[in-house]
Amino acid sequence: MANAITGSRILLSLILLFFRPFSPAFTVVYLLAGFTDMVDGTVARITKTASEFGSKLDTVADLCFLIAAACKLLPAIRLPVWAWIWGAAIAALKAGNFILGKGVPSAHTLANKAAGLSLFSLPLIHSDCAAFLACAIATFAALQERRSVRKRG
Repeated sequence: MANAITGSRILLSLILLFFRPFSPAFTVVYLLAGFTDMVDGTVARITKTASEFGSKLDTVADLCFLIAAACKLLPAIRLPVWAWIWGAAIAALKAGNFILGKGVPSAHTLANKAAGLSLFSLPLIHSDCAAFLACAIATFAALQERRSVRKRG
């Protein structure tokens, strides 16, 4: 059941590509994809079906959703230059964490969940204040992840 929910996020990510950003259909599919991300892990734990495969599928589904949402939203939203620069720095830090961690996906920490929620919400709220908050939370999560990677290595 949990893997089906996760797999549906991949399908929803593909469907997202066919709608105009911020249209009602786009918003519904975007919210459904976000909902699947919130519940798949909980369903896996409740049903005692959590697995390494499910964890890897979740990472793939997250990446598909990130790419699809970015392809549609980045050209459509207007963020200040500082937010783009800060976002690029966070992406570089996350990439470095992935490399230092030898390809191990990021841990599902509270900070990473908060960063994901704030980034997911950003197109829906879309303000400079929301962008600042999302960048600050994502920076904290990436730095926490870096510390964890260094401890493991």
